[in-house]
Amino acid sequence: MSKATSAKKTAAAAPPPGCTLDINDPQVQSAAIRIQASYRGHRSRKELREKGPPRVLEPLKDVVLIEGSAAKLTCRISAFPDPFIRWSKDGKELRDGPKYRYVFEDPDVVALVVRDGELADLGQYSINVTNPFGQCSDSARILVEVPAKIQKGPDNTKARKGATVTLTAEIMGEPAPDVGWTKDGEDIEEDDRVFFEIGSTTTTLTIRRATAQDSGKYEVYVENSLGMDQSFARVDVA
Repeated sequence: MSKATSAKKTAAAAPPPGCTLDINDPQVQSAAIRIQASYRGHRSRKELREKGPPRVLEPLKDVVLIEGSAAKLTCRISAFPDPFIRWSKDGKELRDGPKYRYVFEDPDVVALVVRDGELADLGQYSINVTNPFGQCSDSARILVEVPAKIQKGPDNTKARKGATVTLTAEIMGEPAPDVGWTKDGEDIEEDDRVFFEIGSTTTTLTIRRATAQDSGKYEVYVENSLGMDQSFARVDVA
């Protein structure tokens, strides 16, 4: 005669006090409704953003780039799905690389870093943002500041009496530097015979109908708010 065996069952432990929810409790029902509404609102906002064209939320701003340093142009955008970003300078596309670096700081912030600043970086920079629903763009300028300097000074010169002597120096600087010439430490007083001209990258001193008194040590100097430079040349008239 077999004995019936009964399976033993372990009773479920009662939850700790305060950890039960009564779905019929009006406060619980109200909280559930708010959670559902919040989720639907979040989903609706997400879907609405995904269907819209790109927009600029915070525009680019002009920045100043010091020679030898780096500058960053930053723009905050709204664009879903993920957009295609293109940066350009004066209408020419810039490739991501050692000189220009595309930076994505968070889902809404994009930036362009310009490294090893030089005067040639001066210009208008633009961002173009494109996704399947449209495109947007914005622009700003990079202003480059370069200490005044003389890239190539004037050459020593020998001339005959009555000849025309010219001394030329290659200069640079941003803001554009003040330029001056001296002879034997004294500022040159210009007239129709001795005068100097200042271009964007050069300055030239002209001496017409040279005489022995024009012999001497000539200096050209340049100066702006970031620095100054000078160079010398010897003129001998015989």
